[in-house]
Amino acid sequence: MPELSFPQIWTGPELPESAKDWSKDKQIEALVTEVSARRMPIEEAGKRIRDFAAGLPREEAKTRLPMLVEGLFERMNAERSQVITGIGRYARKQLELASSLRDEQHQLDLLRGKPEADQNQLAAKTDQLTWETRIFEERAQSLTYVCEVPTIIEQRLYALVKTVAEVMKTAVGSRQ
Repeated sequence: MPELSFPQIWTGPELPESAKDWSKDKQIEALVTEVSARRMPIEEAGKRIRDFAAGLPREEAKTRLPMLVEGLFERMNAERSQVITGIGRYARKQLELASSLRDEQHQLDLLRGKPEADQNQLAAKTDQLTWETRIFEERAQSLTYVCEVPTIIEQRLYALVKTVAEVMKTAVGSRQ
């Protein structure tokens, strides 16, 4: 699925309409950018979220924490969609390359079948085909990793949103 639905990751109360304005809040926008980055360890991202929430008065937490949830969802869902689109392009290119390699192999087999074939040309075409096959195989191995990225993004999004849900209970429920 190229896009997630919000209920897949959020089981808390319905977010207020104002949460959609998350990008207008520069502090929320910066936090979303920071904690959604996969290079930041999830534990550190959770700490940043908890620290942010700890500094909010109760009324402010009621409006800003839902904005954080919305921002994380929109940002990371868009990133995941871009990755999936890229995987599709990558896979199509691999299919084209596989077809091209089959054609080149067929042409090489025909050339080998000719007794008058130029051996230098045959060696050059064999080397070229070997090189292109190696590139194809390396790309196929990379595809395995690339296909894991959407799942990694989903897992990170779920973990971050879960952290926000936990701090919302504390921040909104008990702080004056």
